Amino acid sequence: MSESPPNVRRPTEEEIRELAAHHHMSLSDDEVADFAAIIDGLFEGYERIDELADPTPEVAYHTRDPGYEPDATEDPLNAFVRRCVVEGADDGPLSDYEIGLKDSVSLAGVEMTLGSKLFEGYVPSTDATIVTRLLDAGATITGKLNMEDMALSGSGELSATGPVRNPVDDDYLAGGSSSGSAAAVGAGDLDAAIGGDQGGSIRIPAAWSGIVGHKPTHSLVPYTGVAGLGRSFDHVGPMASTVEDCALLLDVLAGADGLDPRQGEVPTQHYSDALGADPGEVTVGVLREGFGHEQSEAGVDETVRDALDAFEAAGAEVTEVSVPMHLDGLPIWNAIGLEEITATVEAECVGHYGTGFHDTQFADAFGRARRAQADDYLATMKLTLIAGQYLSDEYRGRYHAKGKNLARKLADAYDEALSDVDVLAMPTTPQTAHEVDTGISRVEAIDRALNMLPNTAPFDNTGHPAISVPAGTSDGLPVGLMFVGDTFDDATVLSTAHAFERHVDVT
Repeated sequence: MSESPPNVRRPTEEEIRELAAHHHMSLSDDEVADFAAIIDGLFEGYERIDELADPTPEVAYHTRDPGYEPDATEDPLNAFVRRCVVEGADDGPLSDYEIGLKDSVSLAGVEMTLGSKLFEGYVPSTDATIVTRLLDAGATITGKLNMEDMALSGSGELSATGPVRNPVDDDYLAGGSSSGSAAAVGAGDLDAAIGGDQGGSIRIPAAWSGIVGHKPTHSLVPYTGVAGLGRSFDHVGPMASTVEDCALLLDVLAGADGLDPRQGEVPTQHYSDALGADPGEVTVGVLREGFGHEQSEAGVDETVRDALDAFEAAGAEVTEVSVPMHLDGLPIWNAIGLEEITATVEAECVGHYGTGFHDTQFADAFGRARRAQADDYLATMKLTLIAGQYLSDEYRGRYHAKGKNLARKLADAYDEALSDVDVLAMPTTPQTAHEVDTGISRVEAIDRALNMLPNTAPFDNTGHPAISVPAGTSDGLPVGLMFVGDTFDDATVLSTAHAFERHVDVT
C-alpha cells in the first residue's frame, strides 16, 4: 500500500532557486539539494499544524438572517451591500438601535465584500469583536454597508457597485471610504453605523453627508475581525446623527480585547457621562494651517470660521494656534501608508509579527483573490502597490522608516498645541462633496479619491481622536467641523462636539 502524498507541497529545486533570488541570493547546486532535503523534513511539522484545530473566537447569537441585496427602489443611494437581521441581547444600552456595519467588518454568516469584485461570495465564520460587543449591548444589526473598493478612496464613487450618493443631494457623492455608513445614517435608514478610518474614512463621509463621525484614539476600539490596510493607522468607530449616539456606541465598543495586535494598555472613559458641558467650559484652538489648502473652497473655510465664531459667542474660549508641521502631515501619511499597505497586501491582509487572533479563513480568501484577480484592483490600489513596492525596493524602506519617525514628531507638535487648549479645530475636509460624474478619467478619479485628505490623514498617523460634526452648509452642501484632542481623551473631544452641537445653530 503506497503512502498518501504530503499535504504541504514541497518546492521544486527550480522554485528554491527562484525563492532565493527573490532575496538576492545565488545558490550552488549543492546548496539547492541540501535545502530541498531539509525542507522536506521541516514541512512535516506544517502538516501537523494542519491537523490541529484553529482556535477562533466563539460566535454568539446564532439566529441570523443572511439577508439579500436590495434593489435601487429600496436603496436609491446605493448605501447597502446587504440587508440582513442579526439580533443581539434582549436588553442593553443599544436595545432600540438598528446598526449597520461597513462591509469590511466580519459578521458571521453574512457576505463581506470590501466593496470589491475580489471578495464577492465570501462569507466569514467569525464575528469581529465590535460585532459581539454591539450584540451584547442589545443592538440589532440590519445591514452591511457599501464602501470604496478595499477602502482606498475618500470620494464615495469607487465601490465595485458604483457611486454611493449623498443623502442631502443625490447629485453628489456621500464621501468615503465609509460611504454607505454615512449615506444610510444620513437618510434615516439606520440609527447608527460603524465606519473605518485610515486616512479620514469616517470623518470625510460624515462631513459630506451631514452626520457625526468619530475616529477614536488609535487602538481604543479593537480592530479584530475588520479588514485593515495598516496596523499603525487602522481605526474603527461610530457614525450617527448625533454626538450623543456616537458617545453611547463608544461606551460599548472601547477597550482591549486581548486579540488585536494594535492594542497595548487601553485606558477607557465614561464617554456618555462626559457629555453636557457648557461652551464656557471649553477652550478651542483654531488650527491656522487647517485652512487655505490648495484644495480649499472659500465657502468651506468661511462656514467653519462662522461656526466657531458662534461657538465663541455661546461662551467657548476660542483662540488661534499654529502647528506648521501640519502641512507636512499628508506627505508623512504617504511615506508610511504606501509601503505599509503594500506590506499588508503581501501578508494577505492579516499581517505578521503581532500577537492575538489571525483570521486564517480571511487570509486564505484574500490570498486566493489577489493572486487570481489582481487586474480587478481599484486604480488607487494598483497605484499604491506599484509605488509602495518601488519605494521599498529602491530605497530599502528608508521613507517608511523616516515617515514613522516624523509621525512621532508631528504627534509631539499637536500635543504641544493641545497643552494650552482642550481641542484643536479646523474644517474636516477642504471642500464639499464632489458631484457625481460617471465620465471622469482614471487620473481624475484618483485625484478625486484623495484630494480631501490634508486635515484628516495626519491624525491617523498620530493616533489622536478626532470627530466631525455638521457646521452648516456651503452652496447647499454640508460642511464638517473637526475637533481633535489628546490621545485617549476621547471624552473631551465628544464633550466639546456635544456642546457645539447643542449651542450652535448650523441650519
